[in-house]
Amino acid sequence: MANKLVVAAAGSWKTTFLINKALKAKWRVLITTFTECNEAEIRKKILEMKGYIPRNIVIQTWFSFLLQHWARPYQWEVFEKRINGLLLVEEKSWLKKKMWKFNQYYKEEETEKHYFSPTGKVYSDKLSRFVIKCNTLNKWNVVNRLSKIYKNIFIDEVQDLAWYDLDIIKLLFNSKSNILLVGDPRQVTYLTHFSTKYRKYNQWWIKDFIEYEYINTKNKCHVDTASFNHSYRNNQLICDFSSKLYPRLNAPISKQSDVTTHEWVFLIHWKDVNEYQKEFNSKVLRYRKAWKWELTFWISKWLWFDRVLIYPTKPIITYLKDWNVWKLTSIAKFYVALTRAKFSVWIVFDYTDNEEFIEWVEKWINVK
Repeated sequence: MANKLVVAAAGSWKTTFLINKALKAKWRVLITTFTECNEAEIRKKILEMKGYIPRNIVIQTWFSFLLQHWARPYQWEVFEKRINGLLLVEEKSWLKKKMWKFNQYYKEEETEKHYFSPTGKVYSDKLSRFVIKCNTLNKWNVVNRLSKIYKNIFIDEVQDLAWYDLDIIKLLFNSKSNILLVGDPRQVTYLTHFSTKYRKYNQWWIKDFIEYEYINTKNKCHVDTASFNHSYRNNQLICDFSSKLYPRLNAPISKQSDVTTHEWVFLIHWKDVNEYQKEFNSKVLRYRKAWKWELTFWISKWLWFDRVLIYPTKPIITYLKDWNVWKLTSIAKFYVALTRAKFSVWIVFDYTDNEEFIEWVEKWINVK
């Protein structure tokens, strides 16, 4: 089957699998991914494995891919002025008027102000919708041209794509290219835009989209949830605990065979941190702001350590106490932090002696 989705766990070497597929391909391959960090990581791994980037492999970010191959060659049916790049936005764009209860936004018919900033840059949360319109008005020429350029299109970290991006994937599935999607639904740490379309798939993302929305398509997609449900990084204790954040998914099987002391997920009181660090010197991870010798949850995503010391936010502690549904990206970032550790995770928590502790977490006691 030409189209395939691989659902992979953290530490399963999913990106290495995608790269190996690209290196074995005889025809041109496009590898695209959402973030610049992951694009750089893919380049780095290919250079480590091959020593150079083969001529038949092109690596670029998702937004760069949409601008180069979807928007600019066929934009004239939608927008006649030159597109002056991309404007990344962290909230809904195209605000027309800020009002007391309901903000007023430019309508899609007001093309220039709806899709573009005053400096002519296309809003990042509107790019997918814009390129779909380009393809429609140009009678599928965008997708047909792309299939002639790339026999294979591989998308890494596909879990970060959402809403109108899913319509683009649907278009790609109906093209003549071979489509390979690789991702981990537990690591939805970014979302490309803020539309309400397909919002019901946020929690279980593209797998449900393919299985329920894509049933009657001509070129169907095979979904593989078993081949990469393992971790070469985390021991089984960490696999089991981190997977409790996503009860719908089976816990990965650990293939990490090294053994050491203190293998578990621990609570540690902030007063004991300095004494603990003298012995173990774990890597410190924080949700947002971090000192030079520390890392944020997100920046740590492409790294791993023997042990990590996590400073959680209050919402994380609250969530771990009652395990209620929580904001998707916050859960995902905490999952990323947990799965950076090979042997043990230490969660800093200002608890009292009489306080009821978090289930499945052991309290670390300083015996010195």
